Amino acid sequence: SYAEAFKWYRKAAEQGNANAQHNLGVMYGDGEGVAQSYAEAFKWYRKAAEQGNVNAQHNLGLMYENGDGVVRSYAEALKWYRKAAEQGDADAQYSLGLMYENGEGVAQSYAEALKWYRKAAEQGDANAQYNLAHMYYNGDGVAQSYAEAFKLYRKVAELGFAKAQCNLGLMFKKGEGVVKNYIKALKWFRKAAEQGDVNAQFFLWVMYYNGEGVEKNIEHAYFWALLAAANAAGDVAELSKNARDLIEQELSPAQRTNIQKQATQWMEDRGLD
Repeated sequence: SYAEAFKWYRKAAEQGNANAQHNLGVMYGDGEGVAQSYAEAFKWYRKAAEQGNVNAQHNLGLMYENGDGVVRSYAEALKWYRKAAEQGDADAQYSLGLMYENGEGVAQSYAEALKWYRKAAEQGDANAQYNLAHMYYNGDGVAQSYAEAFKLYRKVAELGFAKAQCNLGLMFKKGEGVVKNYIKALKWFRKAAEQGDVNAQFFLWVMYYNGEGVEKNIEHAYFWALLAAANAAGDVAELSKNARDLIEQELSPAQRTNIQKQATQWMEDRGLD
């Protein structure tokens, strides 16, 4: 039981066992086997981190970054992320890269961000691979390369990462880093859209409406335009609402009602209503 585990960890933690101190921090943070307390979690992470426990160092960094159980400090977060990152922790390498990319607690540096993302990506960290792909796509801190971006997006897309699936679809649609292929673009947009990615939903209605990579199908176009209009923000929402209203005029009232029901059901099934 959690209560039992807590008792044992506490005993070992008080005797200075760094792993137990870290585990105690996790239990306090999650409120497992004990009343949830960020202050206590912070206390035990700190003890373990000071003994060089890599997981505790990363978690301590997170607490400083989010201001949980301690006053928010990007500088302190950076310090502990760096310690863990230098010990080879992929999560910390990613977190450190993010701080360099955003200039939090440190001067903004794409070169440093790239360095740490690359280390984490080499260990298979999907978030780092995604951000690295983004940097190659835009040429941030590295020579712009669609081929590299494509390779990385594909890797992450195959792991089921919706944003990467959408970007991969876009590269197939535009022929960036790969031969233009509407059928493959549609495939990846659909995977991302099914996961609720609004940009992919937007591109899906466009492709169904224009008959790109698929036979023109205004019912499908209407379905995805409805979803994009309901879930997106900004320009994507605006364009999707206009499309929804236009496509509506090409459908019979019965078709409209039927597809609206399907779209509502789709959102309810995914808890998006």
